[in-house]
Amino acid sequence: MRACTIKPSDRKNQVRLVGNDLVKNYGKKNYYTVQEVKKANQRQGISLDFACWSHAAFNTHSDFDAYHNSIGETCDYVEMKTEMLSSVSAQCDTSWFDIDLSWLEFPDIDFSIFDFLDF
Repeated sequence: MRACTIKPSDRKNQVRLVGNDLVKNYGKKNYYTVQEVKKANQRQGISLDFACWSHAAFNTHSDFDAYHNSIGETCDYVEMKTEMLSSVSAQCDTSWFDIDLSWLEFPDIDFSIFDFLDF
């Protein structure tokens, strides 16, 4: 099995592009299906080398693991999700990102910086 070791250089932009595409095409959801994330990656031109990182940000842990197992990859959901969401949490100006992040399994982020979230 191979691992998802190639990291996207602009994780924040990838989360923004794919997240906004998912909301636009499927509405706000707690999680998105593997197929929905695949289609969003394709529409946004996310390279297959970096597509796994979108799955970490927007799929459930079990869907992420099942998908990666089916394609013969071993990827660390928690580590990858942490990296993807850390890129978003460091941003103070949230006007560029219109997606509800309240569902994300990432307890170390202070979501109060996201003034558009409904808590």
